[in-house]
Amino acid sequence: TADLSFVIMKKIVFFDADGTILDIKRGVPESAKEALRKLTCNGNDAFLCTGRAFSFVPDEVKRMAFTGMIANCGTYIAYRGKVLLDKEMTKEEARLSVKILRENGLIPVMEGTHFMYYDKEEYTDEVDWFAGLITEQLGERWKPIRGNEDKMHIAKISAKVRPGCLEKKACLELSPYYDYVKHEEGMAGGTIEFVKKGFSKGFAIALVCGILGYERKDTVCFGDSNNDISMFEVTDTGVAMGNASPEIIKRASLVTEDMFHDGIYLGLERLGLI
Repeated sequence: TADLSFVIMKKIVFFDADGTILDIKRGVPESAKEALRKLTCNGNDAFLCTGRAFSFVPDEVKRMAFTGMIANCGTYIAYRGKVLLDKEMTKEEARLSVKILRENGLIPVMEGTHFMYYDKEEYTDEVDWFAGLITEQLGERWKPIRGNEDKMHIAKISAKVRPGCLEKKACLELSPYYDYVKHEEGMAGGTIEFVKKGFSKGFAIALVCGILGYERKDTVCFGDSNNDISMFEVTDTGVAMGNASPEIIKRASLVTEDMFHDGIYLGLERLGLI
């Protein structure tokens, strides 16, 4: 009989974007790019798993050695260049969502696979210091809400909380349509992320593993913020970045350094994957 003692089972590893492999101003650390190359060269699958809309995933990230991508907080899945899932809300839901958010004093940023929609006079650097940077990085993939109310192709919403807004009322009114996560810290602090009911990063990971035949024991994830909780709930090994939220650190099997102190490389190295 063959000696199978040295057979190494390949893993599937899921990486959050912002705060994990990507900084909106500084981009991707070279050590993370090298770690991804080694990980996939060793026969493992590597998925970006981001709350970002696919339209806002930078080309720098798309050129990395990922074998697959989960975007739009779980409503978009692609593997080796083939789109497996691209779920949108209806145009009626999109229009109603804008109305409800504005009536309750929140600012809507509507996110889709091909475009992001927001009004620049409403979503400004005073709301988020990086709003102008987002517009610059989107280029032709930005569109205003005004004039497109009935034409938006939307996968998720980032609603910006403002002083005096009725966030609980807005969440209640939108609860028939969405699940939501409120971000308290990091780049997304002050944002409520609305995602089509039943969809999440965790849902998408479970779906991908079912399609590709991975068992839970072969799954790893890296993350830093509260919208990564569902990733940690469905994977065997959860790695928290050094800058992670307390909720993520609490759920982690391993805490690595932050991204600019080679956190991805060192984390994968400690797990024996590179």
